[in-house]
Amino acid sequence: QVQLVESGGGLVQAGGSLRLSCAASERIYRLAHMAWYRQAPGKLRELVAVKTSDGATNYADSVNGRFTVSRNYAKNMVYLQMNSLKPDDTAVYYCNAARSGNSWWGQGTQVTVSS
Repeated sequence: QVQLVESGGGLVQAGGSLRLSCAASERIYRLAHMAWYRQAPGKLRELVAVKTSDGATNYADSVNGRFTVSRNYAKNMVYLQMNSLKPDDTAVYYCNAARSGNSWWGQGTQVTVSS
């Protein structure tokens, strides 16, 4: 069982920046991937960015060039730096980790972007 705790959400004006953090309960190098998802009201949860254990990173088209995923192995942390935020980025953001067919989720952190 892997526990994930997100933090860093909040209210920001359009064009602003936020950095989300995800703290994992075990060594992140043991995980096949770590990813960020988001779910806006009335919409399905969607993938924002995923970083695999071999270092590959993929972003949703809607955030490519604005969001950046990074890792800190020493702290077992994964970050999502979000720049040039838009009102459409408003959602609950979730951290996700996977290994050996298992998947774990954090509780989510709310990001609200005002116009």
